[in-house]
Amino acid sequence: MNFAAVYHRSTPDLCYSPDGENIIVNLRTDRDIDAAYIVWEDPFIHELHRKREWFGKREKMTLSRELAFQVIYTAKVRPRYKRLMYYFELEADGKTYALFENKLCPKEEMDAVSKQFFKYAWLNPSDVIAPPAWVGDAVWYQIMPDRFCRHHDAPQNDKFRKWGDFSHPSRKDVYGGTLKGITERLDYLRELGVSGIYMTPIFQSDSNHKYNTYDYTKIDEDFGTEDDLRELIAEAHKRGIRVMLDAVFNHCGIGFAPCVDVMEKGRGSQYFDWFFINSDDFAKNDFSTADGRFYSFSFWAGMPKLNTNNPEVVKYFSDLCCYWAREWDIDGIRFDVGDEISHSFIRALRTAVKAVKPDIYLLGEIWMDSLNWLSGDEYDAVMNYPFTGCVNDFWKNESLTVTDFMHAMNYCHSLYPEQVNRAMLNFLDTHDTARAAESSKNNDVLLQKLAVLLTMTGSPCLYYGTEIAMKGLYTPYNRSCMPWKEIDRGNFSGFTEKVRQLLALRKALPELRGNELHYEIRSGYPRLLQYTKGGSVRVLINAGQEDIRVDDLGEILFANGFCDGWLRRDGIVILS
Repeated sequence: MNFAAVYHRSTPDLCYSPDGENIIVNLRTDRDIDAAYIVWEDPFIHELHRKREWFGKREKMTLSRELAFQVIYTAKVRPRYKRLMYYFELEADGKTYALFENKLCPKEEMDAVSKQFFKYAWLNPSDVIAPPAWVGDAVWYQIMPDRFCRHHDAPQNDKFRKWGDFSHPSRKDVYGGTLKGITERLDYLRELGVSGIYMTPIFQSDSNHKYNTYDYTKIDEDFGTEDDLRELIAEAHKRGIRVMLDAVFNHCGIGFAPCVDVMEKGRGSQYFDWFFINSDDFAKNDFSTADGRFYSFSFWAGMPKLNTNNPEVVKYFSDLCCYWAREWDIDGIRFDVGDEISHSFIRALRTAVKAVKPDIYLLGEIWMDSLNWLSGDEYDAVMNYPFTGCVNDFWKNESLTVTDFMHAMNYCHSLYPEQVNRAMLNFLDTHDTARAAESSKNNDVLLQKLAVLLTMTGSPCLYYGTEIAMKGLYTPYNRSCMPWKEIDRGNFSGFTEKVRQLLALRKALPELRGNELHYEIRSGYPRLLQYTKGGSVRVLINAGQEDIRVDDLGEILFANGFCDGWLRRDGIVILS
């Protein structure tokens, strides 16, 4: 047994309560373990029974996930008195070993050493991680307002380029999409199967993307008015569609009033400590901050970094979010560059805004393992970039097998508690990445990726235009205008109908939204991705180069490239 591969700690990924009654305990080991057991009980059980030494009941753990270099054993226990103390026993090489917090030793030696047991001290209801229950059932649709839709009677403006003209595009081009335009297309989104829209920033700024905010209290005039936003939210809610706004609180634009005041008054400004300013020449005209005169987003001087440790900054933005929730009835907030905002800022803001709207969804933009932000007192979930990498890598690198895919996806699912996994925002592409259609060799492959997105645990999100297989490598090409004339003529109806069917299946089948997932590895077919959700819904995706005969069929729920029992390459079949 490789002792270095055995790992457990009472952290939220390895020991947590999903519901306030049960506790999930995960143990990581190497592959040479023959069996794993948890020995558990109340930490004071021996006193209740008038015994000198603590004792526990021994239960076999389940091999729940296989990773590239480790496996995970899982136990679900229900401590009667809300407290839990435990250790592990591992069988390998004909021997039994005991694992405690402070040591791993042969079982026969455990009574001769000092033991530190693992413990879950008390099941406090307020400590149970509880993202909003509705999020795992939602299907999001990300919109860049400038590029989605101009409303039918929008006034002409010389600064707007002709809608859809992407000849020689520039990062600074403005096309004039509006909030009213989004409202006009809500029925399109509802019919597609969308139940949530996530808009990139809508507040006053001099850019088309608005990530350099000038005024957090004013809707950008290019997009419309506060009344337009209220109408959009009200009409979306009538259709069962929730609305999430983008909050850019890590940095602002140079036109933000406190920033302007600092640039004018220097250290004499009451807002000086709202920023991270390191030298007196901070206001010099240089697009880069590589000299360190002040901190900014990605060295861009036009995006000064806000000091989210400052109580005044915390209060300003907490009050702002409370206003959004109370006055506009928004359903979610996505926090841009969510890993650079201070933990204390997020905790305070969460407390304030959840008091206004307890089931609001707080989503962090973090591109890596985010456990440090997901203990239940900060974000509800984050954008699941590891998931995106897993899916894209499998189709980009045809030497990868379904076992490699399983290991990578299991890694994603092992990072967080199961209730957090249900709330993670899963996606194939965003305004920051190449479009999924661009990175797929054809639309059948794009549909395969969408099938994975819509059959895995999490809260899936489509980037606007994915349903018509819009292409675009990187900015600005991944931010082109929605071609509404072509859409209305039905030019993309064939592909869009397949996407609509997948979204309808996800809505109809709770198994697809749940955590229960079982992979089937079929010998001789290294790129036949096959898994079962909820014990009854089978997903088969042929990512190989040859057609495959599929036997033992059930009811066909969805098919693409499947006929007479044969699943052609780049094909999908979903069965029940």
